[in-house]
Amino acid sequence: MSWIVLVLSGVLEAVWATALGKSEGLSRLGPSVVFFAALAASMAGLAYAMRDLPVGTSYAVWVGIGAVLTVTYAMATGDESVSALKVLFLAAIVGGVIGLKLLH
Repeated sequence: MSWIVLVLSGVLEAVWATALGKSEGLSRLGPSVVFFAALAASMAGLAYAMRDLPVGTSYAVWVGIGAVLTVTYAMATGDESVSALKVLFLAAIVGGVIGLKLLH
């Protein structure tokens, strides 16, 4: 159960990171509300997962999922350029996250 919550929390990290960018310095209400709600839920899920999983593993998986999804969303929407090297390095992060899960 902790792993499922951790993955969902990583997804929410990407949501709040994207919403923070779209909030224009927390000056737009809609994205700011999404930011705070996703931030709170993401942190709560991370804290829950850390009750059973090691801190280092939990944090690395949470950040890795959030980072990959944030960059992937930005590339899909055209906010960030796509290159073969970016895709390769994102795949390396995903591989690292999977490796941490397998080693646990």
